[in-house]
Amino acid sequence: MFRIVAICILTMLLCAVNTTARAHAVSCVCMNGVDSVMSVSIPSTVPYEAPDSTAAARLTTDSGREVTDSLYISDRDTIRYKYTPLADSADETEPAAQVTDTIPARKPNFFKRVIDYFGKSAEDKTFEKRMDFTVVGGPSYSSKTSLSIGILAAGLYRVDRRDSITSPSNVSAFANVSIIGFYYVGIYGNTFFKQDRHRIDYELSFKSQPTDFWGFGYDDAVNNSAGSYTGKKYLVDIKYLYELFPNTYIGTTLNFNYSRAINLTKPEYLDGQKSRYAGLGLGTFIEYDSRDVITNPYKGLYVSIHGIIQPKAFGDSGHTLWRARTTIDYYKQLWKGGILALDLYGEFNSANTPWTMYATFGNSMRMRGYYEGQFNDLNTITFQAELRQRVWRRIGITVWGGAGNVFRSFGSFDWGQTLPNYGVGLRWEFKKRMNVRLDYGFGRRVNGHLINGLVMSINEAF
Repeated sequence: MFRIVAICILTMLLCAVNTTARAHAVSCVCMNGVDSVMSVSIPSTVPYEAPDSTAAARLTTDSGREVTDSLYISDRDTIRYKYTPLADSADETEPAAQVTDTIPARKPNFFKRVIDYFGKSAEDKTFEKRMDFTVVGGPSYSSKTSLSIGILAAGLYRVDRRDSITSPSNVSAFANVSIIGFYYVGIYGNTFFKQDRHRIDYELSFKSQPTDFWGFGYDDAVNNSAGSYTGKKYLVDIKYLYELFPNTYIGTTLNFNYSRAINLTKPEYLDGQKSRYAGLGLGTFIEYDSRDVITNPYKGLYVSIHGIIQPKAFGDSGHTLWRARTTIDYYKQLWKGGILALDLYGEFNSANTPWTMYATFGNSMRMRGYYEGQFNDLNTITFQAELRQRVWRRIGITVWGGAGNVFRSFGSFDWGQTLPNYGVGLRWEFKKRMNVRLDYGFGRRVNGHLINGLVMSINEAF
């Protein structure tokens, strides 16, 4: 009997070996010859490294099938036992999990990353990030600068990220170089402080541009043949605004302007004026501004009356100069995605103002499509009405019409010299309420040629 018990204990140990080695529960039967003595069921709890092959002989089978094995003890005694491997889901899934973990995630291709980058750029992240920047660049073309390539970094930020009422501040840095030798670099933006009680607007830029030149005034622009020069211009313009009443601001401004014309082909067009002027001006202004967002308004009214004086000691013109500017803009949403925008602008300069500081049109803001600087004089008045329509997601289109006039004085103003302007445009919102725009404008016919031009810029014209 003692030997039988000892054999059964050995059987239990052998069952445990099979159990731990295979990580399954095993049912074993202890037998002496052909007589069954006892049975035991042992669950698996810990992993086990299989023993040496001389200690026991094992038969491997598929999970769930009964297995018979035996162990030779002596001439009379042989232990025969049976066990059934049971399925263990944890063990079966572990290899799959390991395989999954070792497979690297597939990276999106270049075009998908670009689409995702700009797809997220129009989201307002100013409550999460100190500065939400987006960079965009590529080729462009205009009638004045020809084929060029440019890059723009535009950012939105909040001085106080707890202030959800004030619009986010904005900053844009840009660089543009063309095949005709034009280059233009600068930075501009608007900073809104807590509750929009204080504002700072600024622009700093440098430009070198080959330019056609007809002289001064309407008659020269229409009758003269074009000369040319290369213009160098430095500009610093900084404004500080304080909210006096709701939406009503007063402020001061600092303006520095340096302009120089080199390689002038027809110097007689200058009428005895110098080719270089510089000056520092100080000014004051009052504004009413109820626009919801400055860079792309959907509603509101903007009225600005701006005066600046340049003392004789602060410039090289030999005279004390002054300039007055008036802007009235109105915005109204007509239907879903449709905005009506109106702009009335006037600029008036003192009689001794140098030609490099004359009022002009034909830039990216007013009288688009005209060659910038062809029509210039001491004073200008322009008006334009524009319909802006979002058509699909972040894509929009515009149509506009307007007119403008340049003149020496109010006494010489001639309604017959008023110039028409109209055109169409394409918009793409690359950041929240900040557009890349492409405008094609048309003007009057001069000497049998219909004035027209392409303009590419950032933010709305007004």
